[in-house]
Amino acid sequence: MQYDNRPTAIVTGGSRGIGAAIAKLLGASGYSVAVSYVKDEAAARAVLATLTGAGSRAVGIQGDVSREADVLRLFEIAERELGPVRAVVNNAAITGGFARVQDVSSTAVTEMLAVNVVGTIMCAREAVRRMSTKRGGAGGAIVNISSIAARTGSAGEWVHYAASKGAINTFTIGLAREVAAEGIRVNAVAPGLVDTEMHAANGEPGRLARLNPTIPMQRAGTPDEIAKSVHWLLSEAASYVTGTILEIGGGR
Repeated sequence: MQYDNRPTAIVTGGSRGIGAAIAKLLGASGYSVAVSYVKDEAAARAVLATLTGAGSRAVGIQGDVSREADVLRLFEIAERELGPVRAVVNNAAITGGFARVQDVSSTAVTEMLAVNVVGTIMCAREAVRRMSTKRGGAGGAIVNISSIAARTGSAGEWVHYAASKGAINTFTIGLAREVAAEGIRVNAVAPGLVDTEMHAANGEPGRLARLNPTIPMQRAGTPDEIAKSVHWLLSEAASYVTGTILEIGGGR
């Protein structure tokens, strides 16, 4: 198959919220974009329609990043349909629900870690295998989506989720140092409070209003603001940036 000169980016969890904003911005910036999603095919189709309507090359790929077979298929389809992968955004994540540690279930924690941590590591592994100059690749960049919760701990809400994002920060730093000489940059963006449907989906639609006063800028961020930071880290403007955790939280 013949490909154009546009680099291919994979955005996991790219059908809604921050992931959708990232996918749309990358498409508008000249990337061919593979959007992975788990269940919401309609949302994924809407993102793809926006991308292709603006002249971008894009493909939607259903899959669960906690399943290794789905991760392998994601990369295989993305490369076959769009071309060699040069950028990966590990955005797919679940919270495990609001709960104090004393009340959280083993099942919820296990499922959350499988998506947030194992899924990120497996996607990064496949990215390195393809991008590493030591393996014949042309280099590339990985951005993992972390959270300010990794620093604050999110006591009383989702300490378990915060712990998973702490793991992402450690993984980002370690992998960045491991592949720095192989043409691959690895960074993370750690959003603070962001105005997405996640809050309502986890049972607290009024969470933004409750927490906005705790933020120095007195407001939540937007998915587009997070997307811009991801785009910068993937770009040549950040060519000397690796192993960095970039917090985007309005001063929180």
